[in-house]
Formats: sequence, structure tokens, C-alpha cells
Amino acid sequence: MKKWKTLSSEVINKNPWTEFRHDRFEMPSGYQGDYFYLQTPGGSVTIVPILPDGRIVLHREYRYLFERESLEFPSGGVKAGQTPEQAAAAELEEETGYAGGSFEMLSKTAPTNGLLREYMHTFVATGLTEGVARPDETEDFEVVTMTVDEVDAAIASGEIWDGFCVTAWYFARPRVLEIIQGMGND
Repeated sequence: MKKWKTLSSEVINKNPWTEFRHDRFEMPSGYQGDYFYLQTPGGSVTIVPILPDGRIVLHREYRYLFERESLEFPSGGVKAGQTPEQAAAAELEEETGYAGGSFEMLSKTAPTNGLLREYMHTFVATGLTEGVARPDETEDFEVVTMTVDEVDAAIASGEIWDGFCVTAWYFARPRVLEIIQGMGND
């Protein structure tokens, strides 16, 4: 397939987390059109934290756009000057209080590639130390721990309905099982 040509690109609105952009494009056929999309500065991270007993750390939060609670893995944006691993460590500590340990990147995907120009980096985190969460003023979290089977059931039942989290679990689950078996928690 041939690439489309960008004729112009402009930022319509910008905030600390995203830009709303408008591009004019031309297809190889000569057709010209408009494309509207969101773009983030550095992408995002989703972390699947594994405790020494094999439980997985998630959090529950209210999602304004859908007017309902969402059970999710810790996640957030990569800020200017951060690597994805640094962002993963910061988001995990901010949202759950767990810190330290090691982070293994498993995937780099674009879960909403027709609407949002952003790569999501999925990590598993191990060797963590429990601390105190530090949410920002727009966040309110309830930390939850679950087994692998409970995460699977929560996805199947729709309790976990966030697309980024379901995508992250797809890539993380096999590695999580390997790590848990290595800990002797199978």
C-alpha cells in the first residue's frame, strides 16, 4: 500500500496531556481529505505489577466519560524528558504506592490507531516495595490485588473494560505466569 501525503497539519487545541490535531491529506488516488485526531507528547505506559505472593496490583477509579468505575492496571502518560520505563515507575508509585523493583517492557502497541497517535508501552514490574499512593488532584484510587484467575474472570465479566488494560493483559499474561511459576507461587 502506498503512503498518504500530509498537505498540512495544525494543532486545534492543546493541554498538558494531549493535542487535538487537524491534518489535510492526499491519498495516492488523488483524493484529498481531512483527518482529526489526538496526539500525546510521549505515548503512554501500562504496568502489570506482580507481588511476591503472585497477586497482581490494580486500582479502581471513576471514569468521567462513561460515568462508571473502572478496574485498571496502573497507567499514564510519558512526560517530556521521561523514558517509558521512568514513566512506568512514576505512574506505579503515584497510583498504587508500590515502588522500586524492576520493570520489563513487553510490548509497544497502538490500541486506538485511528483516533489517537500514541504508542502504549506495556511493562511487568516485580520486586516492589509497598508505600503510599500519591494521586494528583483529578485522581482517586482504590488499590486492589487479584490473582491471575481473578484478572481473567474480571475481563470476561466486563469488570475490567478498559481497552488499554485488556491489551496489556494479552501481552503480559504469559510472562506473568512465568514469573509466578519462578517464584514458586503456581
